[in-house]
Amino acid sequence: MKYLTIALAKGRLSELSIELFERIGLDCSKLKEKSRKLIFTDDENKIKFMLVKASDVPTYVEYGAADIGIVGKDTIMEDGRNLYELLDLKFGACRMCVCGWKDSKVPSGFIKVATKYPNITRNYFAQKNQTVEIIKLSGSVELAPLCGLSEFIVDIVESGRTLKENNLSVIEEICSISARMVVNRVSLKMEKERIMDIVEKLRQEVSK
Repeated sequence: MKYLTIALAKGRLSELSIELFERIGLDCSKLKEKSRKLIFTDDENKIKFMLVKASDVPTYVEYGAADIGIVGKDTIMEDGRNLYELLDLKFGACRMCVCGWKDSKVPSGFIKVATKYPNITRNYFAQKNQTVEIIKLSGSVELAPLCGLSEFIVDIVESGRTLKENNLSVIEEICSISARMVVNRVSLKMEKERIMDIVEKLRQEVSK
């Protein structure tokens, strides 16, 4: 029996994923050891875990280097990779939002929007027939309205504390974000029974 490979996003998502996988009977003890290793195995269940950068999870899954991936919905939407999204794992919950000055509204004309998510932003405003100039940033996008770089930003909002402290607020909500389970299309055909067994066990845990 071949090993099924699961790509986990490094950081908080991997910690929450490990807790969930342990609850369905997978051995994640090696993953919890302090190590610089990037690949860990559960030999009894024939599972291989890979720790990768969150933004790379869909790439590993699409190209078959991983059969399964756990990653945020924001990354899936931004990348637009050719894979199956099978399950909402319900953790890592937040919102993708258009934000701007407190009590402001998005005007119908041309606007500048700063974001780490140019594809999500472009698609959202295209659906509204809104003309935008998208300014791609990698750091704190909240700074963009403060220094006049853009009127609005598109970003992930959790508590909203950073927005509030900078006199910004949510203007429009684009969508809800949470951790999702994605699967390689070929893997789902070749290993359907094993993969769907994992999916159903996770679904039961998530629904508790």
